Amino acid sequence: MQAKLRADPLCGPQGHFDQLRLADGQVLFRRHWPRQDVNRGALLVHGFGEHSGRYRHVATWLNARGWDALGYDQRGHGRTPGQRGALRHADDLIEDLAAVYADYAARFAAPPLLFGHSMGGLVAARAVLGGLVAPSALVLSSPALRTGESDFMQHLAGTLARVLPNLPLRKGLKREFLSHDERVEEACDRDPYCDNCITPRLAEFFFQAGPYCLAVAGNLAVPTLLLAAGDDHVVDASGSRDFIDATSAQVLDGEILDGLYHEIFNEIQPARSRVFAQLGAWLDEQFPDTAGQVTA
Repeated sequence: MQAKLRADPLCGPQGHFDQLRLADGQVLFRRHWPRQDVNRGALLVHGFGEHSGRYRHVATWLNARGWDALGYDQRGHGRTPGQRGALRHADDLIEDLAAVYADYAARFAAPPLLFGHSMGGLVAARAVLGGLVAPSALVLSSPALRTGESDFMQHLAGTLARVLPNLPLRKGLKREFLSHDERVEEACDRDPYCDNCITPRLAEFFFQAGPYCLAVAGNLAVPTLLLAAGDDHVVDASGSRDFIDATSAQVLDGEILDGLYHEIFNEIQPARSRVFAQLGAWLDEQFPDTAGQVTA
C-alpha cells in the first residue's frame, strides 16, 4: 500500500500565468499575483532546480501586506521552454532578470522590490551590483554567493564551458537539507517542474558571479536585507558572511540564522514565521507607507 503523502506546506494561489518573449527569442513563463489597489510591486527570483510556483506562499504574504507580486521561471527551469539548466550565453540569467524587471517596473510609479533566493539571490545581487537593475530594495535569501565546490571542479566547469557548454549533468542537490520540514522534500520530489539538471555554462556562472559580487560588495547602494541559513548544506554560508562584512551597515541588514536549513522561508515552524516576521519588520522600516496594512 502506498504511503499517504503529507500536505505540501507551501500553500497559496498559483497566480495568473503569462509569457514574456525576450529579444533573443527565448520565452519566459511568468506568474502574477496581482493587487489592483496598490502601486508597489515585488519581483521574486527562484533558485536552482525549482520554479516560481514554489513562492506562492511568499507572494500571498506580500499581497496581504499591500504588495503586487510577480515571479518567473528562469531560463532552463520550470515551465520556461528549453534545455534544463542550459544557457546560450554566460550572462543570460542576469540579462533575463533585467528584461523581466524593466517590463514589470513599467507598471508602477516606484521601482519594485527585488527578492532572490539561492541562485536567484546570486542573479539578483549580480544584476544590482552590475548596474542592470535598480530596485527600491533588495532581499537576499540564502544567496549562492559561494558554492563550496573545489578549485578542481571550478576549473573543470570552466574548461567544459568552452568546449561542451550545455552538456547535461546532474548536480546532486541535497533536497533533504532544504528544510527541516520533511514535507518540503516530498513536495519537490513529486513536482515535475523541479529537477537537478545543470550544464557547465550554468556552473561557470555560479563560479564567476559569486566572486564578482563579493569583490564589489562594498559598492552596494540599494537598501538590502540578507538572511542566510546557518546550517546550510546546499550553498556555503561563508559567502553570505563575507558579503555582510564587506557591505556598509547603513545599506545592508544581514543575519546568519543559526540552525536553519537552506530554504529559510520554507523552514519548519516556528522558524518560518520568525523569518517572515523579520522580513515584515524590515519592509515596514523601508516602506513606512505600507506598514500596518496587513489584510486578511
